[in-house]
Amino acid sequence: MLPDHGLMIDTLYAMHASGDGDLATPITSYLDEGGHASDYFTWDGLVPGMGFDAIIVGGATAKVLLAAEVAGRDPRDFDGYDMVAETKGTIMRAGPDKGRVSDYSKDPAFADFVSNNANMFGQSLAVIALAAVGQSDQMAIDTLLTQQCAEGYFRIFFGYIPTTETGDHVTSNGYKVSSCEEGKPFDQSAPDGDATGMALSALVAARRSGVTGLDAPIARTVAWLKQRQSAGGGWGGGVNTEAPNTNSTGLIVQALADAGGADTAVERGMAYIKSAQATAAADSGNALAEELGAIAYNPEQYQAAKTDGIVGRDTWIRASAQASLALSQVGFYDLARGNLPVDPTPGSEPTATPRSPAPSPTQSANPTPTTTATRAAPSPTATVDGAAAAQRLGAYLAGKLVGGDHIEVRQDGKTYVDYDATADLVLALHTLGIQPQAATRAARFLLREQSVKAYAHGAPYETGEAAYAEPLAKLIVIAGFTRTAAGDLHNSLAALSTPDGEFVDTGQTPDTDRSVERHAWTILATLAGPEPDRATRSIEALINQQCADGTFPASLASTGCSTGDLAATAAAVTALNAQPRAATGTAVPDRWSPRRAKALADAATALANRVNGNGVVTGAGGRTDVAVSAATAAGRQAAGLDASDTARALAALVRKDGGLAKPGGTTSDLATSIAAAAGVAGRAWTSVTGAPVSRAVRLPVLTGVAAVNQATTSPAPTVARPVSASGGWPRWLIAGLVALSVLLAVVLALGLRRFLHRNQKAKAVAR
Repeated sequence: MLPDHGLMIDTLYAMHASGDGDLATPITSYLDEGGHASDYFTWDGLVPGMGFDAIIVGGATAKVLLAAEVAGRDPRDFDGYDMVAETKGTIMRAGPDKGRVSDYSKDPAFADFVSNNANMFGQSLAVIALAAVGQSDQMAIDTLLTQQCAEGYFRIFFGYIPTTETGDHVTSNGYKVSSCEEGKPFDQSAPDGDATGMALSALVAARRSGVTGLDAPIARTVAWLKQRQSAGGGWGGGVNTEAPNTNSTGLIVQALADAGGADTAVERGMAYIKSAQATAAADSGNALAEELGAIAYNPEQYQAAKTDGIVGRDTWIRASAQASLALSQVGFYDLARGNLPVDPTPGSEPTATPRSPAPSPTQSANPTPTTTATRAAPSPTATVDGAAAAQRLGAYLAGKLVGGDHIEVRQDGKTYVDYDATADLVLALHTLGIQPQAATRAARFLLREQSVKAYAHGAPYETGEAAYAEPLAKLIVIAGFTRTAAGDLHNSLAALSTPDGEFVDTGQTPDTDRSVERHAWTILATLAGPEPDRATRSIEALINQQCADGTFPASLASTGCSTGDLAATAAAVTALNAQPRAATGTAVPDRWSPRRAKALADAATALANRVNGNGVVTGAGGRTDVAVSAATAAGRQAAGLDASDTARALAALVRKDGGLAKPGGTTSDLATSIAAAAGVAGRAWTSVTGAPVSRAVRLPVLTGVAAVNQATTSPAPTVARPVSASGGWPRWLIAGLVALSVLLAVVLALGLRRFLHRNQKAKAVAR
């Protein structure tokens, strides 16, 4: 049985909407790290390696983009693809399908294989997904609106009609794509509840992203849906699904709740769905006792299952995925943006006191060593729920925020705000993809004028002008996540730069250790700024310090080192492979120097070589060094290597309260827990959606990394490259196999084409 990627993604949407996004992690990992998203939105999965990745399925492409956003992954680097660019590429810019999200082939040789079966589900999801990343496409929105009939509903299929018009919008045989009104005389414009619900979600998303002129079509859509609600509170879909059902009702209720102005209809729709849901109160003693929470396609099916149990489980799964969206009442736009009610509203803001100048301005007032953990890493066969562990860790970190937005410490009987710990905690939450509201609140606290003065300029303890590079760099990165203007921060950081590419603090208490980690932060912040090319000198200064074995020393002051520090090396890898928020490539960028490419490859190789079979680094007594293991995982993943082995190992160390203990400790420690976040997540923050810089290239593209990566316990994501036809096979045999593969590909392609025609009315969200 082939994987049902569309249903997987529907389930992913539902899990995140309900606040249980951690349960969707296996789906996300399968699609992204596993490299299977492209099996869905291209034809490559049919006959791999034959070039069919050039055939793009429009609706599936948009659906994958939205999945990446909902899952908190980088939509410009999902399964190695820039899904924003891929989705925009499906929108035809000329010809009969102008403005339509379309199935097409990038390779003209395969053009005849493709029939454009893209429909309004894909059109709507493309509008939603592009709006959520600030890339609303007016042409796609305008085309969406042509498919609304005067009554307010939307049809599901685009239809061609004969025309005497001329122009590039007319096909060679005299047809054009009709509007909904134009299609009525040709019986092409039947109302479709599902398409109407999805289109309403799309229009609301576009409006919320700043697109104007949509109030009237939204109002017409809402009015039509309210009029079409059944006496029982449900809605039907389109042809063959006209009767009320929970599947259609879920999509429509979600859209109406997002649009507003239909509270009564929303309440009745939710009641209809709940009347088809197995609950503990109603079903604990019958055949549905082990299926609590499941939603039937309609109330009649639910009543029958009380006695007979679930018959046709696939129908229940599909109904549950889409119906649950109504119960969560989180619109697609909020879902994609991560605006979920995942934690309680904090209380009133406590009085924040700038911390004492006793510690270094860039360090916590109570630094805690993070060298080893109290338990050994689990065996490779241990079963660990990594998603649940990440969820618990995120909740633990968010729960440590005083007043919901900052960390405090006690020193000499006084309470101080620990700005550095707060900044690290914000980045930890972003890395985990957990507790987005908590991360946003803490970021706003840090970016307040008084916080910036205290953290980055030493107020009130500095008596003159002062500025600290690492705090400024971290604030710039945090501002980038929140899309907050950071011009003053960038200017302050730039003022600290020296001709040799380093950054020097000013003031009475500067950081003088010249650490590589501090230097890496300044590179990342510069790349996130208005003049990213200024980072070139700093990158070269970093490369100059690389040790003989590919690692980097803890300090830039080191000379002629044979080996270095793993945490510093991980930070260096992250900086070396970073670029301004942009698409990930599969080759070394042209602007890179050969030294940078070699330095990155050598450092990534060194990191991969230093972890054991469980993906961790051990310290005294063979115990897992949580902080270094987490840093190494972040560095490996920042280079495009897989770090899921580390995630599994550290997940086993997460305690019941969500934290991790410091060495020898029996209770959770905040500093250790913050440091562990990247390891538990198995990724760097540069791979997170919304990060101000992104990974520049996925390894193993650079020489020397492929062999190392294959030796690790988990396979790393790799870029596609041709396979050599060597190894002593006869040329005639190779040629024969190639010919047979081509023939098989053609047969399958034509078969799929006929299959799509036969099944184009099958209902699924944006296939």
